[in-house]
Amino acid sequence: MRSDLPTGTVTLLFTDIEGSTTLLRALGPDGYGAALAEHRRLLREAFAAHGGVEVDTQGDAFFVAFPTAPGAVAAAAAAQAALAAGSVSVRMGLHTGSPTVTGEGYVGIDVHRGARVAHLAHGGQVLLSETTASLLEPSQPVRDLGRHRLKDFDLPARLYQLGRDDFPPLRSPGTVDLPVPATPFMGRDHELFEAVAAVLDRDP
Repeated sequence: MRSDLPTGTVTLLFTDIEGSTTLLRALGPDGYGAALAEHRRLLREAFAAHGGVEVDTQGDAFFVAFPTAPGAVAAAAAAQAALAAGSVSVRMGLHTGSPTVTGEGYVGIDVHRGARVAHLAHGGQVLLSETTASLLEPSQPVRDLGRHRLKDFDLPARLYQLGRDDFPPLRSPGTVDLPVPATPFMGRDHELFEAVAAVLDRDP
């Protein structure tokens, strides 16, 4: 078991670079390598300053654990502020839970939930699960984004955004308050008509 990881109730922060392939093409290998290294330096400084412990790093993605939700949120805000002047745009997601600590890091449903929350964010955006948002001071600027579907989770999740900035809709099928199409053909009238016409052997 890793002795450096916080145990009990912890806040997990996941990050990755939005549009990394496009950025690589724009900057070239050398330029992208330099930008990636600077991005890692800035994030690690912000995370360490607020008690974060790096669990894993793969490519342009970070997985960091914090003993408190306010510390994790402060680290995310500091990291985004540090990145604001650069060419790298990072999306972040935070979730608070009680994962199991193993020799490799954390395991448990809370790890998967945190990663799914981050996956819905846009570059420059910080998303919070309801559990994380509930542990912040009332004065903390957060925006309620409603309930959204998370991949591989049956129940919807209420998500919050750190700060009041405007971003496009989340990268999800939408809020669960919207009707779900009854069939995969909903909104595809032309394709459905062509299929029926083919069966009836006549021109659409």
